[in-house]
Amino acid sequence: MKKLVLFIPLVLFLGMGVFLYQGLFLNPQKLDSALEGKPVPAFQLERLETPGEMLTQENLKGEVSLINVWATWCPACKYEHPYLMMLARQNILPIYGVNYRDERAPAIRELSREGDPYTLNIFDKDGRLGLDLGVYGAPESFIVDHNGIIRFRYAGPIDRNVWSETLYPMIQELQAEAKQDGV
Repeated sequence: MKKLVLFIPLVLFLGMGVFLYQGLFLNPQKLDSALEGKPVPAFQLERLETPGEMLTQENLKGEVSLINVWATWCPACKYEHPYLMMLARQNILPIYGVNYRDERAPAIRELSREGDPYTLNIFDKDGRLGLDLGVYGAPESFIVDHNGIIRFRYAGPIDRNVWSETLYPMIQELQAEAKQDGV
């Protein structure tokens, strides 16, 4: 019996090894979202550029849109920013920014310097909305239908491949559904 107890650490080590090995094959950009198929969480936060002007989830309804969680401290956000600017110029859909766990002044300065692709920019200084969305880190993006329902979550920077192969086909489908609904 005492010899059997000596094998417990080995069994635990092997179990942990198998668990961690499986994690090597997971795609971190395809994170499950408990919110897919559910409404954007209720919130009341200030607009980044206008302290005191409150925004809610109701401001995000009416059109198929993209919610993009970003921050000035995020290198991957800086990488995706020029692509978001191009999408904003194409006016395909509204892009709503969630400035996540950031400081207002540097965020406004960065948007002034690099351009502002966002239709509205929500100031989520404490990360409450990010937490409610299940954000692991920036950048993360959510496709939201015209009824304010989250349809897809993407973790990582958006670039041409992500847009054309993953996001845009879904957006086109949702925009077609919205037209059928008379929106």
